[in-house]
Amino acid sequence: MADSTDLITLGRRIRHHRKERGFTLDQLGARVGVVGSQLSLIENGRREPKLSLLQALSTELGVAVPDLLSPEAPDARTALQIELAKAQAGPLYASLGLPVVPASRNLPLETLESLVGLHRELTRRARESIATPEEARRANTENRMAMRARNNYLPDLEKLAEETMASVGHTTGALTHRSVSLLAEKLGFTLIYVDNLPHSARSVTDLANGRIYLPPASIPGGHGLRSMALQAVAHRVLGHTPPASYAEFLQQRLEINYFAAACLMPETASVAFLSAAKQRRDLSVEDYRDAFGVTHEAAALRMTNLSTAHLDMGVHFLRVGEDGAIYKAYENDGLPLPVDVTGAVEGQLVCRNWAARGALARTNRTTEFYQYTDTPAGTFWCATQTGKTDAGSFSISFGVPFADAKWFRGRDTGKRQLSRCPDESCCRKPASELAERWSDNAWPSAKLHAHILSPLPSGKFPGVDENEVYQFLEAHSGS
Repeated sequence: MADSTDLITLGRRIRHHRKERGFTLDQLGARVGVVGSQLSLIENGRREPKLSLLQALSTELGVAVPDLLSPEAPDARTALQIELAKAQAGPLYASLGLPVVPASRNLPLETLESLVGLHRELTRRARESIATPEEARRANTENRMAMRARNNYLPDLEKLAEETMASVGHTTGALTHRSVSLLAEKLGFTLIYVDNLPHSARSVTDLANGRIYLPPASIPGGHGLRSMALQAVAHRVLGHTPPASYAEFLQQRLEINYFAAACLMPETASVAFLSAAKQRRDLSVEDYRDAFGVTHEAAALRMTNLSTAHLDMGVHFLRVGEDGAIYKAYENDGLPLPVDVTGAVEGQLVCRNWAARGALARTNRTTEFYQYTDTPAGTFWCATQTGKTDAGSFSISFGVPFADAKWFRGRDTGKRQLSRCPDESCCRKPASELAERWSDNAWPSAKLHAHILSPLPSGKFPGVDENEVYQFLEAHSGS
């Protein structure tokens, strides 16, 4: 499926060649077997033409299909029209709640140039105002988009994880701590649990003495001990070397997290479990979590790896803090995630009407919360569970488009909400009477999202205090 920016360029190229041939919308539509209004939607980038229609248009316009699909604008004015259409379709402009200006042929060239120039300046200023380190946000966004293009599924790591766990006799069910210890031993390491790990490290591997140091207990609402041990082991299994850039650091972290999850919830056993549940129309993150003895978040994330490749459905995942800010997010089902001008989602606030925030307001949080949400991109269903750490409450949401809700437990919920975000009048802009009363009489002090806005860490291992780690190892090397 082509994305919206490709459709805008394609539509403008079709319009350009139609006008060159002197056809009206109705005339060309009659020649290719569609009504003029459908052709208008295609030319405006709001509908993707089927291949058969594209071939028919190619024939009638006398233009080869590859030429119609070219990413280049056919002339300078059309290039400006395309740029304006893309800017107005983006989240930055949508957040302003302003009407869209049609880039019609009657729009004076000077006006078109002025509008495009204003959008360029708006984007430039938005980029400059972002407080989070640009490199980290860019790398995060590129990483997320690359995984989206692969449906969050890495078959090579799946195969490696199954072979690795089979080597210690594990193929299904909850992975035991003993199996993890056996795996570490096969790789020449001993797992040691200590209560004085460096504050900046989840684990420390002593390559010289073959030891992996772990905390004595798992982190509430976070990574279990088995997962942390598997991540440390994964660096060795995957042949990682110290990262040369922050982007490489993020890629390595993605790979070790994926490998650990694939070990805890092996592909073959997971697909068998989930496929059987789908056949019964009883898919549930809770059941999957309990079957493999993992955290709710780990189970929901793992389902994003397997759902598209093996269950034939697009999905979305969200971890949202009690303030509504996104910590982690993934989607390949079209859910309109809030993004900044760079495409980053970290730290962005989700709509107050989404289940990810609604679930946090519930008194009873022992069971999953189910909800349908109508959005500008369609209707989505999701199951949301909440948790709590020392840093505060959070929610974990796993969802699908309306058409796939039929496979999940909780599909019969009567809870339904409407979200118009990114239109700020949906849930962010105060009522006019409140704004009038308080705009000059309120001065809130904002809370800093330190985990998102902190300066990009330097050193060999980003985010880790190397001196503290080295002192720790020195103190333990003779024990």
